[in-house]
Amino acid sequence: MQIMYDLTTIWDPLRKKHVAMTPEEKVRQWFIGRLAEDIEVPLHMMMSEAGFKLGDKQFRADILVYDRQARPVVVVECKRPEVELTKEVLEQAVRYNMVLNVRYIIITNGLRTLICRREEKDGNIQYVPAASLPVYSEMICQQ
Repeated sequence: MQIMYDLTTIWDPLRKKHVAMTPEEKVRQWFIGRLAEDIEVPLHMMMSEAGFKLGDKQFRADILVYDRQARPVVVVECKRPEVELTKEVLEQAVRYNMVLNVRYIIITNGLRTLICRREEKDGNIQYVPAASLPVYSEMICQQ
C-alpha cells in the first residue's frame, strides 16, 4: 500500500480541514500544538483565523484561546519566521485587544515568541512582558 502525502497543505485541527501550508500557517500550527501540549489548552477552547470587527473594519486573529464561558483570554499573532517581531507587530495585537479584551497577548514567528500580560493600574492599561503562560486551568481562574 502506498501512502500519498500532500506537501502543499497542512491539517488545522481547529478548523478541521486542510489549509494551504504557507510559512505563517506552519508557525500557526506549531503554536497550536504548543498551546495544546505545553499549556494544556483543550483544542475545542481555541479558534484559528477568528474573525472580529474593530469599528467598521474586519480583522482575523491567528489564534484565540477561550475560557469556559466562551470569553477570549489569549490572542496570538503569528508571523513567518523571517518576519522580525517588532513594536509594530505587538501594536497590531494590542489593537485587536481593544475589541477582544484578553489578558495575554502573544506574538511569534516560530523562532522567537513574546508574551505580554495586560495589567490595569489606576485606570491605565499596560502590557508587561511575561516569561511564560500559566497552564490553561490556572489561566482561566485568573479572570
